[in-house]
Amino acid sequence: MTTFEELNALSSKELHDRATARAKKHVDLQFYWDLLKVLPAAEAAVGNEDQASADIFKIGSLLRDFFEAEEGDDHIEALRPFFIEYLEKHDA
Repeated sequence: MTTFEELNALSSKELHDRATARAKKHVDLQFYWDLLKVLPAAEAAVGNEDQASADIFKIGSLLRDFFEAEEGDDHIEALRPFFIEYLEKHDA
């Protein structure tokens, strides 16, 4: 079982990669639906209000931001709690 401490020690990019790999492997559409709901807030949390408001109306923009994530992307950092919660819940 993976603990919060073990997950929290990972980089945000590693959390992103583990969560998306798990969701893809299990065809977890709920993960992607939940992500679409929280990604605009993550953008806003890191000061990208323009991007956040635009994303609400552009699902493609949301998904591109997420799938093209790189180490150090602010919105990926803001999604750390989302990834950790998902991975803890699914014991990944």
